[in-house]
Amino acid sequence: MINEILNHRSIRKYKPDAVSKEILDEILLAGSRASTTGNMQVYSMIVTTNPTIKERLWETHFKQDMVKTAPVHITFCADFNRFTTWCRQRKAEPGYDNYLSFFTGAIDALLASQNVCLEAEAHGLGICYLGTATYNADKIIDILNLPHGVVPVAAIVMGYPEAMPELTERLPMESVVHYETYRDFTPEIINAIYKEREASVQTLELLKTNNTETLAQIFTDKRYTKKDNEYFSEKYLDVIRKQGFLPGD
Repeated sequence: MINEILNHRSIRKYKPDAVSKEILDEILLAGSRASTTGNMQVYSMIVTTNPTIKERLWETHFKQDMVKTAPVHITFCADFNRFTTWCRQRKAEPGYDNYLSFFTGAIDALLASQNVCLEAEAHGLGICYLGTATYNADKIIDILNLPHGVVPVAAIVMGYPEAMPELTERLPMESVVHYETYRDFTPEIINAIYKEREASVQTLELLKTNNTETLAQIFTDKRYTKKDNEYFSEKYLDVIRKQGFLPGD
């Protein structure tokens, strides 16, 4: 398994070959064995293979073609609907209409999603994570008929890779690992940990394409702008509120 983890890459082009039910069931079972808060499993995995539904999801994921070409699409949701229903049927009054419960469900869903990804890659499949599941969660709720208490937090596409891209570079370990206590980043440390990435051929091409001076400006001015972040934050908070995890206005 360690080789699959270290060789992970996002796959955006897929063969048309279907994923067999037997393999898909094993992958989903691996998802269900992920760690979970209090063994509640307050998440759901919505598996989509129907081309018509994938077409609608493609729209919500900013028309990324892999949503249509990959044979499998899975939406991972924070889900207190099932658990709340069970509690009430067992004479227990649930108190999960709050942000902490949403966050608990989101953690459970993301842990399950990582297990799914690892098991898929162990079967020779490729995956690509879709962060856009939160951007248009309101539309995904309608498409997938998600009830009160269920919120999309992540999605992936899955299938057999048409080609294997090069590994994407990662920051050195000292940029993400802290021992005992948090070690803040001095200008010297920042320069050291970003030096290789900023000097890469890929970065130089990106700077030229985006007409920016630094790689950081591509993130702040092009990809994840303050305006977009604030807009989608408000939109997602509204979804969380409407689905019952935050008090209304």
